[in-house]
Amino acid sequence: MKDAITVGDIEIFRYVVRDDKMVPNLYVESADYRIMPRVFATGFMVGLLEWCAIIALRRVLDEGEGSLGTLVDIRHSTPTPAGAELTVTAVCTKVEPPYYEWDVTAVDGEGDIAASGRHGRNIIITERFQRRVDAKADRLAGRSTV
Repeated sequence: MKDAITVGDIEIFRYVVRDDKMVPNLYVESADYRIMPRVFATGFMVGLLEWCAIIALRRVLDEGEGSLGTLVDIRHSTPTPAGAELTVTAVCTKVEPPYYEWDVTAVDGEGDIAASGRHGRNIIITERFQRRVDAKADRLAGRSTV
């Protein structure tokens, strides 16, 4: 039997922001992004907050299961340069399997809240989900799935 996740459970980890996670690297094909300041991109920040919840869910996943983000409500409030260490925290606020929700924060080395918000994830059966994605890709490409 897998461990349960309950409201109030906390997951914490630390992450040192890499240079390749700066705004100009978010969409390298975009001239608009390439000229922006070299700070931790909000898109990567969202992924970092999600990562903390992914780690928290590991203990309840059975073989062949994974999770996907289905809710993101994040405020990115402080610029973070490359090399800064962030402490990322996810506090479980809702347990309605297969859905789980967390209050998430990232705090920098100066104690500033770099980002905060809410994140939800659904547990999925990975193979079944991938079949749905493949079928949709085939439809979009005009190929028959029969």
